[in-house]
Parts: sequence; C-alpha cells; structure tokens
Amino acid sequence: MERAVASAIHAHWTLYLFEGIVLVILGAAAIVVPVIATLAFTLVIGWLFLISGGVGLVTTFWMRNAPGFWWALLSAVIAIAAGIILIRWPINGSLSLTLVLIAFFVVEGIATLMYAFDHRAQLTGRWGWMLSSGIVDLILAGIIFAGLPESATWALGLLVGINMLFGGVAMIGMALAARNLA
Repeated sequence: MERAVASAIHAHWTLYLFEGIVLVILGAAAIVVPVIATLAFTLVIGWLFLISGGVGLVTTFWMRNAPGFWWALLSAVIAIAAGIILIRWPINGSLSLTLVLIAFFVVEGIATLMYAFDHRAQLTGRWGWMLSSGIVDLILAGIIFAGLPESATWALGLLVGINMLFGGVAMIGMALAARNLA
C-alpha cells in the first residue's frame, strides 16, 4: 500500500509542486494584506453557509417524511441566515468569526494543557512541548481578544495566511522528495 501511494505521488509530483507554490504565494499575500484576506475568508465562509443551507433546505423538503424534519429545517434556515449575514455584512461577520476563533484557542489551549499534565508521567521529556502549545494557544487568544475590535480585521487573514504558507512549504517539500523516488 505504501509503495502504491509513493508511486502515485511520484507520478504527479509536479502537480503537488505547483499546488505548493500557489499556496505559498497566496499565504504570503494573506500575511502581507491580512485585512483583505480576512474579508475574503469571511465572504467565502458566508457563501459556504449559504450554499450548504440551500442544499440542506432542498433535501429537507425532498425528504420531509424522514425523522427530524423540523431540526433539519431549522439547521438549513440557520445556515442560510448565517450565510446572508456574513455576505451582506462581512466586517461584522469577521468580528463574529474572530470571537469563535478566540473561543477555539481558549478551549484548545486548556485541553492541550490538561493533556500535557495527564501525560507528564508517561512522556517525561516531551510533555513540555504540549504544555508550550497550550500556553501559546492561550496567549494567541489573549492577544486577539485584547485587540478587539481592531484585531477582527486582521487576525483571520493572518492566521489563514500562515496556515497556507506552511501548508505550501510542506507540499513543496513532499513534491521534491517524491520527485526523487524511483
């Protein structure tokens, strides 16, 4: 199985390289202009909600005799409403998404800290890395929260840009390694 995967990656290494380069360029652009990246990200999320809510609404009515009809209908309507709000008022949507991001970092940070403390006996030399990761999550949440509402204009774009940049570098590395496989 591993050989088949390696062979498939080797056969298409140039596509992975191209994707990596595109991700690096887009990630760097998002880091340089995080306000525009935040706005674009908010609009994309808005369209995703709107489209998924529309599809959910159609399928809910198509299968209206299925159990949970009212819950499915409510879910579809909420997704459509969220999409409309994010598309119509993307700046306010950016603030809402930033609050969700802060909550994620807080929960992720606390969970990672607890995980580190639970595993410090088994991972004697390495639990500190998990502890550090949890602390970084909490610091990020604090920085973004302390900068509200201004941080809502740049935080999402910057973090998406960093993610794309590192993902692109990883993809380039994988493509170049796959190129040398025989």
